[in-house]
Amino acid sequence: MSDLKPALEAVLMIVDEPATEEHLAKVLEQPRRAVADALRELADEYTVQGRGFELRLVAGGWRFYSRPEHADAVERFVLDGQHARLTQAALETLAVVAYRQPVSRSRVSAVRGVNCDGVMRTLLQRGLVEEAGTEPESGAILYRTTNYFLERMGLRGLDELPELAPFLPEADAIEAETQEGVPSFDPDAPDTDDDDKTTTEL
Repeated sequence: MSDLKPALEAVLMIVDEPATEEHLAKVLEQPRRAVADALRELADEYTVQGRGFELRLVAGGWRFYSRPEHADAVERFVLDGQHARLTQAALETLAVVAYRQPVSRSRVSAVRGVNCDGVMRTLLQRGLVEEAGTEPESGAILYRTTNYFLERMGLRGLDELPELAPFLPEADAIEAETQEGVPSFDPDAPDTDDDDKTTTEL
């Protein structure tokens, strides 16, 4: 198979855990020996070429890793993303999760009046929310805030979250929405997940 190496590279670019030689051979319908040889050749080629990444055999499988000598650059990139400002949509979504947790994505979307899937992914990537089991009735994944959220907010626990009453509009206008102590967000507000358009930093 002349395109074995490119095929291996394509597959290994999307794995989220080390892939075994047996699995790769099965997927590519090639002998394990041919796959093993191709993997080792690729690893050697990346080293000789001085690439910023390497192909390593770890925990019984193969996966791409950034090279240790470039750890500082990787760390700066990751930390820059962590310190990026949150959009208004992300802040509103985070508020709903904080006050209603554990809560499903669909429930958060219902409260905000817009789809929040993209924003929830951002919050998960930032480590501000995490999965908290599933809803018994529907099987939907539930979410809650993390310890990192408390750390960034300077809170010792969720019981230190501020009372909502001083920040809510007139009670008569939102009585139904706030019966459970949850803020009512503007359903017509733009739901952008572009972190470059933020005005508030967590």
